[in-house]
Amino acid sequence: MRPRDSLHLALRAITAHRLRSFLTLLGIAVGVAAVILLTSIGEG
Repeated sequence: MRPRDSLHLALRAITAHRLRSFLTLLGIAVGVAAVILLTSIGEG
């Protein structure tokens, strides 16, 4: 499978399942924000 085919398949899956993609992105963003927040609190 060529990289172009992989990219096309990934983009098609993202556009076909918009809500799932949005919720996944939201979960990642919340997780990163939580790690940054806890690190900031720990550092003082």
